[in-house]
Order: sequence, then structure tokens, then C-alpha cells
Amino acid sequence: MSLFDRRAVLGGLAAAFAAGPVRAAAEAITDAAGRPIARPATLGRVFPAGPPAAILLYTLAPDLLLGWPRANRAEEREFLLPDIGSRPEIGRITGRGNSANLEAVLAAKPDLIIDVGSTGPTYVSLAERVQGQTGIPYALLDGTLARTAETYRTLGRLVGREQEAAERAAYAERLLARIAARVASVPPDKRPRTYYARGPRGLETGRGGSINVESLDLLGAGNVAGATGGGLATVSLEQVLAWDPEVIVTIDRDFAAAVRQDPAWASVKAVREGRVHLSPKLPFGWVDFPPSINRLIGLTWLGKLLYPALFPEDLAAETREFYRLFYHVTPTDEGIARVLAGRG
Repeated sequence: MSLFDRRAVLGGLAAAFAAGPVRAAAEAITDAAGRPIARPATLGRVFPAGPPAAILLYTLAPDLLLGWPRANRAEEREFLLPDIGSRPEIGRITGRGNSANLEAVLAAKPDLIIDVGSTGPTYVSLAERVQGQTGIPYALLDGTLARTAETYRTLGRLVGREQEAAERAAYAERLLARIAARVASVPPDKRPRTYYARGPRGLETGRGGSINVESLDLLGAGNVAGATGGGLATVSLEQVLAWDPEVIVTIDRDFAAAVRQDPAWASVKAVREGRVHLSPKLPFGWVDFPPSINRLIGLTWLGKLLYPALFPEDLAAETREFYRLFYHVTPTDEGIARVLAGRG
């Protein structure tokens, strides 16, 4: 359902919910868009507006998560709390393929709605309309990696989990500071030209400023398609050949398997030198897909690919610690090996 379709739905529901119940609030919390959000006095059910919100909420307060925008597959549930990872598909309010209309949201009886990502005017307008028509507080949180700590602290106040939020915020602050310091030691002309390939043909990518390639930006590599500015785009093979990236990072297993034998890609430096890397993606992608907290562990993985001498960390140990703290599970050695191999 497009934003315009949703506007029509909201308009049609206006009369029905104009006299809806007023929810008692313990306090007002300011969200990332500067909007005061009345936190319900009783908070037991939170509706995530999209996948980034679902993942963020799961990492902090899994018991509050009503369900998932898309039902998790068996191989994904292995790395999540069993009773939470198997919660039902409830659709999404924002993003590509938004599928949850207002009737479905209300039927879920949430005490709070959260959205994580952009806090621009389009999303503020949507949040205001949904909140106004349903009486359900709708908080917007910043989804950029650079603001991860702030986002956790805001969510912690919203859901009454300040201590847990502080622990995760501190992890993010240490990680981002470490990466910034190491990358700063590499002259710009020594940073590898990197191409982020999405889709089975490897020709969907993120433009400069896109949240989908934010990890590469933080590591100083950027994306060779970055000059075009903002969002996802489909590019031609001729463009990729002209960019001639030294490293290719992909989230698509079929593309990663095929590109090495594809004569059309054979002249690309990354292919010639065997520097095509498949991102881990269990239970969620490490580069994006979706662009949420799952990208934190991906920063160390990318750092080791791009600057091996600067990132001596044991990736298996880092993975185990991240999954323990953020996903509330401790994977086996075999499970970690499968994650790092990009299987699933």
C-alpha cells in the first residue's frame, strides 16, 4: 500500500477512531524527529513499523515484540529466541511492500508503534496521521549507524529498559570509535574501491548517502556508485566495468557463486583477484537487508576484508559476543561457521 493509499485508509477510518480511548501516559519522551511521545503507563505490546524497527526492538526488549514484518525462516529462527523468533507475520507500515493497514494494526492492540530509519517529513507525516487516528503513540527513531547509541537510549526510555539500552549503546560507541580511529590512519588513496552488489545479477546497489551502504562509508571505502546520491539504484554492467572495483561485497549467494565464472565480469579487478565476498546474513544481513542493528557486527567483518592488518579481531569470538548480547543466544561453533560462510 502506497503512502497515498494509506492516506485514503486513514481518512476513511477517521470517524471510527475519533472517539477512541485516550491512553494514560506516564511521561513524554522526545523521539528522533523532535516529537513528544506519550509513553503508555502500561506497556506490553509494541508494533514495529518495518524490519529495522523489529530487529532493534528484539535486541532490546524481545518480550514486547508483537510479531515480525515477515515471518522468519527456520534457518533464521535458529539464531533467535525460539518463542520470539517464531512470532507471527504482522506486515509492515513503512518501506517497500508495506502490507499492514490500519485495521491490522489496531487488531494487534499495540500500546506503542515504533519506526526506525529516516525521520524526514514523509515519515513524520505518516506517524502523525497514524497516531492521530488510532490514539497509539508512534515514535520515530534514527536508523543511521552513527546514531545507534542515541537510538538505543531513546528506545530504552520509551520501553522502560534504560539499563539494557545503556549496555548496547556502550557497545556501539566503542565499536564506532575503534573503527573511526583505525580508518583515519589509512590515506584516502589507499582505501580500496568497493562495489556493493545486490540482486542475482549484482546490478542493484546503494547510491551515496544511502543507508544501505552506510557501513562502507564508515569504513572509508564508500561505494563506487556513490556519486549519484541517495537510495537504491539499478546500474549497468558497463558502469561496473568502468568503475573497476577492487573489492565486491554482495548479499546475494547466487551472484557470488556465478560472478567468478561469468566472462562478462572477468575483467573486473575484484573478480580477477578473488576479492568477491558474500556477506553473512543469519539471522539478518551484516551489510544491510535490512539496515538495522544487525549491521554492527558487519562493520568488523568488513574491516577485516578491507584492511586485514588493522582488524586482528577473532571474528568467531566477536560473532559469539554480538549474538549473545543483541540476539540473546550463544551460537555453537558449527553455527558460527555457517553464519560466516554466508550459508542460509
